[in-house]
Amino acid sequence: MATGTSLSPVFPLGSRLSERGVLEVGGCDTLLLAREFGTPAYVVAEEDLRARARAFVGTGRELHPDLHVVFASKAFPCTAVLSLFAAEGLWCDVASGGELFLALNAGFAPERIVVHGNAKSEAELRMALRHRVALIVIDNFDEIERLGELVADGALGDRDGGQPVLVRVTPDVRGDTHEKISTGQADSKFGFSMNEVHEAIARVRATPGLALHGLHAHIGSQLLELGPFRRACAQLATLGEFEVLDVGGGLGVQYLEDQHQPPSVEEYLGVAVQELGGHGGRLLVEPGRALTANAGVTLYTVESVRQNVSRWVAVDGGMSDNLRPMLYGARYEAQIVDRFGGALECVLAGKHCESGDVIARGVLLDDPRPGDVIVTPATGAYGYAMANNYNGVTRPPVIFCAGGEARAVVRRESFEDLTARDVAAVAREPT
Repeated sequence: MATGTSLSPVFPLGSRLSERGVLEVGGCDTLLLAREFGTPAYVVAEEDLRARARAFVGTGRELHPDLHVVFASKAFPCTAVLSLFAAEGLWCDVASGGELFLALNAGFAPERIVVHGNAKSEAELRMALRHRVALIVIDNFDEIERLGELVADGALGDRDGGQPVLVRVTPDVRGDTHEKISTGQADSKFGFSMNEVHEAIARVRATPGLALHGLHAHIGSQLLELGPFRRACAQLATLGEFEVLDVGGGLGVQYLEDQHQPPSVEEYLGVAVQELGGHGGRLLVEPGRALTANAGVTLYTVESVRQNVSRWVAVDGGMSDNLRPMLYGARYEAQIVDRFGGALECVLAGKHCESGDVIARGVLLDDPRPGDVIVTPATGAYGYAMANNYNGVTRPPVIFCAGGEARAVVRRESFEDLTARDVAAVAREPT
């Protein structure tokens, strides 16, 4: 593969092979990053995050005077990422008390936070009311009752006009995506069916202290076709005029070089505006992975190579830093960072005690050997969010790279961190 040229869109914007044939991300040599910060490591091109945020915000402003971009924080709930998006003028979508804490701590004003979740606890609802968030998305009838009781007990304080809320609608539209990340079908754990939504709207309007501002719908993630999204928007439009319509997220990203390219930001937002822009109110969109996935890569070190039926290349990470392949068969590419373009078909395996701990199958590598540094692109969404300590493996650092400078924004976990939450039991003498 030629050096000095930009790489495919699966890699962060501006990534290239240096004159020495080494992958550079954010102007940083990935071999040197592996040496300085160790592996596994999440490496993020900071300017890529900014460019994608500005593309969504700028396009939204051109298409609709009151369209706002809401980052689905579950995709990459890292303080540095959240702070960057807050500074770029985005809103934030949170689905737990922890995500709400992270968003507030990262600098999101409460009036730019949307609270989601199908099973919000009383404590989480109290927290949202106390901080006076912009919107709470009501997901079920129990939540209407619980919120009404909390407001009656004074949890809202003296907020004029009551707590603004949206009613989540399940539009009976199945996105063309994996069943585990599809949310808009009729039999979904999320939201009110089209048969229930009118009753839900009436109950919210009849509950003192709740101010119905509009509707929310989301049909799933990693959508590469806009037909289902258009149908979902059209379903929302049939329910009447509202001050706010939130069309959720779902715009897919490119994980493989030969994969069908997803719709552009202009095409995606254009559908929302075409179907709903005429209602005269505010439009919210909640891109998650589309803002972060291709901005990040993961670096690993090869620990062993063995030939069985397949050529197995085992690295120092796996399902503890990227659960998606094991959870729902997500596919990734892989390359040796200083020998791109190999021809040896390999299985890239993780280090964990599970036969299913496979990061990628059928990847073409250039004679992999122990000590080589491997890169898997498009890991900037859900890798960090789903990271875990299976087999006592410590979670990787997050490295921001920009202009040839690298800095750790999340340090690598230590072994001591594994016991940091333990409550030591005091041994007692037998009686």
